[in-house]
Amino acid sequence: MNKEFIDQLVSEHSICETCPSPKEVADFFIEVLGTLYLDFATEELKTSDAIRDKIERLKVNLEDLLSRNPMNAILGTKQICTDFFAELPKIYEMLNKDIMAIYEGDPACNSRREVIRSYPGFYAIAAYRVANVLERLKVEDLPRIITEHAHSLTGVDIHPGATIGHSFCIDHGTGIVIGETTHIHDHVKIYQGVTLGALSVQKSDADNKRHPTIESNVVLYAGSTILGGETVIGHDSVIGGNVWITRSVPPHSKIYYQAKMNINDKDDHDVMVFKEYAK
Repeated sequence: MNKEFIDQLVSEHSICETCPSPKEVADFFIEVLGTLYLDFATEELKTSDAIRDKIERLKVNLEDLLSRNPMNAILGTKQICTDFFAELPKIYEMLNKDIMAIYEGDPACNSRREVIRSYPGFYAIAAYRVANVLERLKVEDLPRIITEHAHSLTGVDIHPGATIGHSFCIDHGTGIVIGETTHIHDHVKIYQGVTLGALSVQKSDADNKRHPTIESNVVLYAGSTILGGETVIGHDSVIGGNVWITRSVPPHSKIYYQAKMNINDKDDHDVMVFKEYAK
């Protein structure tokens, strides 16, 4: 190995010797989730004192993670910790509404506990809810590590900067992408393979709204792709599978592809796809 390459690696490993590792950050999220829900707990928390002690230890843990991250050094780690844990009851309330939305939206689900224990959509939403609070507190680095931890396990990619209302339902989950400036209102249901993305990926657009707005009571079926910061899916709409949308849709719309199959004498299958917009 040449000296220049070795020196580059030494420099890389010296950038932040005390920075928290992605595993440490993910472990913090798991401990928070385990405080809220028994199924993820790493210790018994059966008394009020045990819960209070756990939260105090989590505060110390978060303060340590923040203090070791130079990007957060000027932000006031104690205040961030205080503000984050003040939001914990709201995170719990929002997650319970998400759990009920998933349970009520899936006939195959037998209980609320089943959602918590086995649904990848819940895990991804939980990571987003925790990370989003840190994101709104202007914490660098940690929020994205938390959502990418969930992404690696569930296949659901939710940017912590997205805005998502209550009673959010993700069914199946795999392959979902929700961009940074997406705004999802209440009671929205999303199936696998949905992309809420940007029309432009230019770095100069970083401060602009690049991702769509999904109003309340909308269902987005598998494989639908909705792009653009000016695109609004009106409330109480249904977006069918595999559609591609780059302009707004009024409330109470149904957008879908209608396929017609013709079978010829040679048993070949010619599939003709038509796009129909219907209210």
